[in-house]
Amino acid sequence: MAFLAELWAFLRTRKKFWLLPILVMMVVFGGLIVLSQGSAVAPFIYTLF
Repeated sequence: MAFLAELWAFLRTRKKFWLLPILVMMVVFGGLIVLSQGSAVAPFIYTLF
């Protein structure tokens, strides 16, 4: 949690709010890839990339 608090403080003080959607999408796609390993959804995920 300290990492997220430090990241939020960085984004707020440096006015880099445009980075937030990029980071969120990277986390979502990363979680999707991790959770889809070995499942029936995997072939559909790989067509996205």
